Amino acid sequence: MTALNESVLVLNKHYMANGVTDVKRAFCLVFRGAAEIIDVDEGKFSNHNFESWQELSEFKAEFEKDSYSWIKCVANILAIPKIIRLISYGEFRHRDAKLNRRNLFTRDKNTCQYCGRKMKVSELSIDHVVPKSRGGKLEWPNVVCACVKCNVKKSNRTPNEANMKLIRKPFKPKHQVSIPRMHRSWKHFVDAAYWNVELRE
Repeated sequence: MTALNESVLVLNKHYMANGVTDVKRAFCLVFRGAAEIIDVDEGKFSNHNFESWQELSEFKAEFEKDSYSWIKCVANILAIPKIIRLISYGEFRHRDAKLNRRNLFTRDKNTCQYCGRKMKVSELSIDHVVPKSRGGKLEWPNVVCACVKCNVKKSNRTPNEANMKLIRKPFKPKHQVSIPRMHRSWKHFVDAAYWNVELRE
């Protein structure tokens, strides 16, 4: 993973967790004055605009270089922030959830959508509600988590044909549902349990 793809926690103006973004987007918000960088140091935090973060980066480059990832600029290097705070509402939009295995299993809570059993990821498979051979597409409303036993039982049939009922209708999440590993500095603003619910501004 490149430095620009690292995760940055986004807080709303009231210092409540609003989501995560990548470094490039975070710096764009800060450079436009739509957000500020929050630096956490020994339980205390300070707020920085783009210019003051440049100055602080020079200090960190000399004394705390191993504690940060860095990006090179024309005249210097910048420490990659771990947290930004929005100055006003409406500046941050959650990105659409990508349809991948991680997000799908998170949406369905690692639970077979036919028998209702919660299982290890290694014991789950992906089922097309309307089979691919019947025109079913790889889209959020047509894929669910299923245990191997239920997937084999359903086979190349629709749930009705197999006399199997979905415990919940599949849906497209409003935004990215899987959460990257939480950095320790984020704990000042949100604890791990908070990530189990949908984040809203």
